[in-house]
Amino acid sequence: MDSDDGHRHNVRPRRGRVAERVKAVTGRIRGRGGRAGRLRLSQLEAAAVISVQAGLAAALAWSIGHDVLGNPSPIFAPSAAVGTIVAALGQRAHRTIELLLGVGLGIATTDLLLGFLGTGFWQTGFVVGCAVLATLVLFGRSGAAVGQAGGTAVLLATLAPAQNNLEWPRIVEAMVGGAVGLVVVALLVPLNPMRILDRDAAPIYQRLSGQLREVSAALSTGDQQRAVRALDSLRDMGPALDRMHQALSGAEEVVSLAPARWLRRQDVERFARASQYVERVMEHSRGVARRSAMALQYNEPIPPDLPASVGQLADAVDLLRREHRSGRPTERTSQAVRGAAHKAGRARAQGVDEFGDAVVTQLRTAASDLLRAAGYDPTSANDEVRKAVQGGEDSVHGVG
Repeated sequence: MDSDDGHRHNVRPRRGRVAERVKAVTGRIRGRGGRAGRLRLSQLEAAAVISVQAGLAAALAWSIGHDVLGNPSPIFAPSAAVGTIVAALGQRAHRTIELLLGVGLGIATTDLLLGFLGTGFWQTGFVVGCAVLATLVLFGRSGAAVGQAGGTAVLLATLAPAQNNLEWPRIVEAMVGGAVGLVVVALLVPLNPMRILDRDAAPIYQRLSGQLREVSAALSTGDQQRAVRALDSLRDMGPALDRMHQALSGAEEVVSLAPARWLRRQDVERFARASQYVERVMEHSRGVARRSAMALQYNEPIPPDLPASVGQLADAVDLLRREHRSGRPTERTSQAVRGAAHKAGRARAQGVDEFGDAVVTQLRTAASDLLRAAGYDPTSANDEVRKAVQGGEDSVHGVG
């Protein structure tokens, strides 16, 4: 009887632990699903705005081409307007210039060659090939310029014999369409620059904080392979960084062109400064993951405050993104960074070996750069981290 009671008592705690684990896993999955849903919603909102911009620009450009320029079939104005709208964010003004250069080069090449060669199927192919080749040689792999040069050459080579003076209406329509596209982007339906940034920066912040938590868990459980996987994930962030750089360029373009978004210029500039230091935090985080894996491989002592420090640094990364997105002061971020540095100092004082000490050093450097991302100047950031680390060491040694 007693053994049965003991068995039931042993089963209940195990069931409780299993239930807690299931609840924790379910919570993590729900959190990831919620973040993914919010990111998808943000992407859909941006796509909807760009779709409205493209439709409005095409309609306005067609109206101007038809009613003002007197073209009964204005094809090129709406085409250029849509081409400007759908250009990558941050490249719309540049794209408009490329459109005009492509049209001009197509006209020049076609006029020059058709005067000598005449018209026909092979002449059309030859002229188009020369126009594309000339554009590639002069401008490189610029899709807008190459496409416009080739399209203009096709148009002139096939229609010029039947319609005189087609060249200038073509280039005027392209200019009108490009200008309409820029007006729609800048004045009528400008994107929210901070939404642009948050949409493409969110995956970087989420992966950085998530992999720091993986390193923290690896240190807590002694799982060296988990730290290695986190390191591999942190190394594979090149495409996400490219998207963030493109988004930053787009946000800077919006706050430069759109008067309705000029008030967000300081927020965009603050994000641009912060992003430089966040990239450095990523580099230091790779160092944290690498040296954590080495410390675990060589069975070095891991004081409890070491994984706690890494985990709190992950919290600081999440807080930085939230406070930048909302435009609030970065007080909570700074507090979390100081807490991470304090715990790193405690871990060093509690006793670490070579690779553990290297982890503490990387944490200090990452903490300093994260404070700079939060708006501190380099000297103040270094002083804050140094004081926090020293305070952690003193708390272990009983100083003060």
